[in-house]
Amino acid sequence: MRVGIVTETYAPDVNGVSLTVQSLARGLVRRGHTVDLIRPIHPDTPAMADAGMDVLAVEGAAVPRYAGLRFGLPSRFRLERRWRSDRPDAIYVATEGPLGWSAVSAARRLGIPVATGFHTRFDFYVGHYGFGALTPFVRNYLARFHRRAQTTLVPTGQLAGELNDLGVHDVRVLRRAVDPQRFHPERRNDDLRTSWGAGPDTPVMLSVGRVAPEKNLHVVIDAYRALQRRVPGARCVIVGDGPGRAALEAAHPDVIFAGVRRGDDLAAYYASADLFVFPSLTETFGNVVLEAMASGTPVVAYAEAAAREFIRNGQNGIRVAPGNEGGLIERAAALGADIHACRAMGGAARLSLAGSSPDSVIAEFESIMQSMAEESVHERSTAVAA
Repeated sequence: MRVGIVTETYAPDVNGVSLTVQSLARGLVRRGHTVDLIRPIHPDTPAMADAGMDVLAVEGAAVPRYAGLRFGLPSRFRLERRWRSDRPDAIYVATEGPLGWSAVSAARRLGIPVATGFHTRFDFYVGHYGFGALTPFVRNYLARFHRRAQTTLVPTGQLAGELNDLGVHDVRVLRRAVDPQRFHPERRNDDLRTSWGAGPDTPVMLSVGRVAPEKNLHVVIDAYRALQRRVPGARCVIVGDGPGRAALEAAHPDVIFAGVRRGDDLAAYYASADLFVFPSLTETFGNVVLEAMASGTPVVAYAEAAAREFIRNGQNGIRVAPGNEGGLIERAAALGADIHACRAMGGAARLSLAGSSPDSVIAEFESIMQSMAEESVHERSTAVAA
């Protein structure tokens, strides 16, 4: 099977969408399929093709007021020419930007079955950048975008229900998973903890993700201050980069800003912390929640997205009612001050992901693409026969 994958973010970008799409693309290749990857040109890195992938890098531009993120420019006619020459059996469009819209248009025009992915709550983001009045317009655009596809893939049942309410009806849940070998408690690193100024029993609070307004990192800082009042020697580590980093780093010099971390290096950060605080309310999922849990690090988060799906409150992590900042801060500080509770809850978090497998996610994605392709062939055959 030849599968087209269209995305406006891909490696070396470090974000949940990029990593998820890369995992899907590489997973299909491992299972013997060919991937036609369409992505914007990256200004710092040439678009290298993995074995089993054809890559087309199209023109892109920087996202306004968000350094480091780009979107693809409309490329409908170029995509039509490419897909007429080497037709995919099915297409997955992972992002809703100009490139994504033009890809759906090209697929529809050529009669190629197309699925879309709902990965990012742009309707929530705009309010964090001073454009809250645009929220209903962005939400309407997202609904129109996904209605144009045969099916839309989402990571949670909660999100499927929200899209149904917006009039997007053919929605399928494609669960997420993490690599349990990479994200593992055995990657805990005492030397790394020492570099943070933490001893064996010093509580270390961790956050991983974009350092940006929509991630609500002020709540992490407030939780850390509350923890310090209980345990003065506690440490806080923030992994990631983004438009909010410079201001936060200047205002909180005792917080460790570790920048972007990848692979085994990132896994060591997760496993070497004692609790993970995730106060974002703009996620469709939040891969970092599963990465922390697999690493044996308990998560304190709002009861949304991944936390709602995977955390059993008080057993393998802590969930707080969405928007209850005071409750999240208090629960995070209380857990961080009890290192034995952190370890017990972290062990339970790891065990609770025992049935979660990246290979099963790839198999389900493959099945969805295959069924769309077979249905399309059947419809074309029926039309010819008629």
